Amino acid sequence: MGNTTSCCVSSSPKHRRNNHSRLETYRPEPELSREDTGCNLQHISDRENIDDLPMEYNPSDHPRASTIFLSKSQTDVREKRKSLYINHHHPGPVRRKYSSCSTIFLDDSTVSQPNLKYTIKCVSLAIYYHIKNRDVDGRMLLDIFDEKLHPLSKSEIPADYDKHDPEQKQIYRFVRTLFSAAQLTAECAIVTLVYLERLLTYAEIDICPANWKRIVLGAILLASKVWDDQAVWNVDYCQILKDITVEDMNELERQFLELLQFNINVPSSVYAKYYFDLRSLAEANNLSFPLEPLSRDKAQKLEAISRLCDDKYKDLRKLAKKRSVSADNLMVVRWCPAIIS
Repeated sequence: MGNTTSCCVSSSPKHRRNNHSRLETYRPEPELSREDTGCNLQHISDRENIDDLPMEYNPSDHPRASTIFLSKSQTDVREKRKSLYINHHHPGPVRRKYSSCSTIFLDDSTVSQPNLKYTIKCVSLAIYYHIKNRDVDGRMLLDIFDEKLHPLSKSEIPADYDKHDPEQKQIYRFVRTLFSAAQLTAECAIVTLVYLERLLTYAEIDICPANWKRIVLGAILLASKVWDDQAVWNVDYCQILKDITVEDMNELERQFLELLQFNINVPSSVYAKYYFDLRSLAEANNLSFPLEPLSRDKAQKLEAISRLCDDKYKDLRKLAKKRSVSADNLMVVRWCPAIIS
């Protein structure tokens, strides 16, 4: 055992040789192409490896990559600050509340339970900056997302429908209508933005006035099914958008998944990054979350949660100290004794 010449390889009875036969020269058979075998399906190993993409171009998968919407919004934020400085305009009365020794102000939005209304506002603002600061290099426009070819309503679409950028309020009303009617959560809004940026990265397309509604609709449709336990069916969206058919919704979902290469995984680190970047976007655009004084009941709840987490990590540290590990893990848990046999 262990010798390469003693591998237990058994040939078929048809190819067995006796001891007096000569070894024939090995002639490899010519490889058959997929056309010859009649199989044109793409093998999983031939698909593009998403992890091989540069990190800065793949923010929906890498937690350390900067989000696209935040980088696109920084241009406008710098221009606004520069204009205020040049024109000597005062930004206006400061509405932000600051904590003092006697009063602590906190908002009700956390990474695990975001505020629904303000999260939808931030996601709508992110989509607005995507459309406004899109690339103008003539990227392709996929037919499935073209509102002229697949209208969401029976009302006549103007000829210059692809020329005028939508306002942030218009995007907010569209997203809010879908979330209110389908009773979706704030976490679903964050996952919607992750899928939207993943689509733009994988498919190499831009979101523009001609396709933004159907791209957002497809992202919401997919996020609601992945995130919520009781997902909204496609036929339910037809009740919200009266003039769209179930077949159109099914095709939109299918092509959206294919363009994502069926990568619907959202790691917790990526989710947290998008949540905090949305908060940074709100801060830069004076869209602060509502602050309320810290009450006694809320302080007791926070203290209980903190104590619970502290006890949990104490138990984990005790288990880590008691458990023995091999020499390979000495660099990970240094206080654990190694047993080398």
